[in-house]
Amino acid sequence: MFGKTKQPPIKSLIAQGTRIQGDLLFGEGLRIDGEVSGNIRATEGEASILIVSEVAAVNGSIEADHVIINGHVKGPVLARELLELQPKAHIEGDVSYRSIEMHQGARISGQLKPVATDGSGAMPTLKLAANH
Repeated sequence: MFGKTKQPPIKSLIAQGTRIQGDLLFGEGLRIDGEVSGNIRATEGEASILIVSEVAAVNGSIEADHVIINGHVKGPVLARELLELQPKAHIEGDVSYRSIEMHQGARISGQLKPVATDGSGAMPTLKLAANH
C-alpha cells in the first residue's frame, strides 16, 4: 500500500502541551505531540497514517493503516498495513500488524500478533531496522 503510492498528508496535529480526553476518529493523517486519553481510529476506505512523536502519550487503543510510534502508548495497537516502532517507542499493550519495522531501543510490553489480511494465512513480514 505505501511502497509505491504516496503517503496520505498529515492534516491534523495535536500539539505538545495539548491534552485531549475522548475518542478520536480521523481521516488521512494525524500527528500527536500532546496527550490523548481515549481511543484513536482512522476511518476505513482511505489510506491513513498516524504518528505518535517522542513527546506524545496515548492512553487508549490505536487503529490506522500506517502507524509510526516514537512515544508512549498504553493500550492495544492495530496497524492494518505497516507499524514502525522508532527507538523511543514504548507500548504497554498487544500489538497487531500486517508488517512491522522495529528500531533498537523500542519496547513492547504485550503480545505481537501478526495479521494476515489476504485470507491465505501467510505470515506478515518482519523488517529489522539497521543501526544508524
